[in-house]
Amino acid sequence: MKLFGLLFSAVLAVASLYGAAFEKEAASRTAKVVLSAEKPLVVGNNVIDLAVTHQGVALQDAEVLIKAFMPAMPGMPYMESKIEATRIGKGVYEAELNFSMGGTWQIHIFITPKEGKKVRIKTSVNL
Repeated sequence: MKLFGLLFSAVLAVASLYGAAFEKEAASRTAKVVLSAEKPLVVGNNVIDLAVTHQGVALQDAEVLIKAFMPAMPGMPYMESKIEATRIGKGVYEAELNFSMGGTWQIHIFITPKEGKKVRIKTSVNL
């Protein structure tokens, strides 16, 4: 039994080296985005990859804009971070988002393909 526990711990340790520390899927009727990061999301700058598919196909050449915001609350102003993602290939885009404080951040991803209508996908993250 002790050997099983040791083996299981070793497998988990190796698997964690290859997985993303953060991953979340968000979708609309026609598009899907898988957000991932090598490190857990933190207050401050975060590099996030976005794997974008439109109608089941990787979207190779589109404009991808990300808006992260936290609504105003009593004693706290509205906060927002906007960035255009950079295409890194095979339907994957990369962006550096800044979360200025902990809490729940709303994320809107605007995808504008070369042909077709603009798509908005909504999700949120907790820091």
